[in-house]
Amino acid sequence: MTTLNQMTNNTHTDIQALGEQVTKASEPFTRLKESMHSVIVGQDKLLHRMFIGLLANGHLLIEGVPGLAKTLAVSSLAKGINTSFQRLQFTPDLLPADLTGTLMYRQDTGEFVVNKGPIFSSIILADEINRAPAKVQSALLEAMQERQVTIGKETFKMADPFLVLATMNPIEQEGTYRLPEAQVDRFMMKVLVDYPTAQEEREILRRMATTTQDNTVECVMQSDAITNARELVDQIYVDDQIADYIVELVQMTRTPKKVSQELEEFVENGASPRATLALTLCAKSNAFLDGRGYVTPQDVKDLAHDVLRHRIATTYEAEAEGKTADDVVKAILDFVRVP
Repeated sequence: MTTLNQMTNNTHTDIQALGEQVTKASEPFTRLKESMHSVIVGQDKLLHRMFIGLLANGHLLIEGVPGLAKTLAVSSLAKGINTSFQRLQFTPDLLPADLTGTLMYRQDTGEFVVNKGPIFSSIILADEINRAPAKVQSALLEAMQERQVTIGKETFKMADPFLVLATMNPIEQEGTYRLPEAQVDRFMMKVLVDYPTAQEEREILRRMATTTQDNTVECVMQSDAITNARELVDQIYVDDQIADYIVELVQMTRTPKKVSQELEEFVENGASPRATLALTLCAKSNAFLDGRGYVTPQDVKDLAHDVLRHRIATTYEAEAEGKTADDVVKAILDFVRVP
């Protein structure tokens, strides 16, 4: 009969072997980051979260003021993995067909043919997504969630990888539409992009203060490398204690009274089970990028804010007190015991 010690030793051996595979498979992502940094100064957090989105097969909502190289970062990512890229500027007069495409009548054949829209690319930058009306957001939602688009009577599968990175401007709300909760929840992470440091901005000045700029990014991997990397991400070991930790963090967003009476007054709705899955996948992807075959509590803590901040609805009391969803997540992280 197999003893508990033998089972434990076998598990450790498997994790060690997986770790060696992960270390080798994650090396191209290090080179990809270096290649992107040839045109992008700083923004390590944004680049890291974009890699996690690729590995975890999830979409990103990016919030930041204009001029922080969000578009450049996304286009550089597409060049680095040799895949197609489209930037979609969302405006109030945009129509769903402008994204997905439409049926066109050909007089010579007397038939309708499908004219595919720009959504049929691997990497999509949805610029200022909250400026588009509900019908356009609904069309994007089908592509994001179902990985398919319906035009007329035909349904077309999206490319693989397919990654939507949607931006929002936090300082200008005139002429914008509120994103439905169902759509916001389908973004795996919401990433906040901040201003560069003084040292980074000085480097930006040195590189970019010219009338012509070289935005050439070396291609360091093909898109099929993403698919192969995802197979390893799925195998990364998550201990039962880590799984319980993730579940408890998400559960606490729904029962904030267990943390404190004050926190209960700040939370209207907590995160859905989709947050549990997203946090687990993101933690596994983070471990992959770090060259490990197992998830640590720090992987979970590092990504908890990005995964949960847009899934927690705060109350008017929280707004009056100047409290945000990030404050709620911090309080929960401080309260829940780390395994």
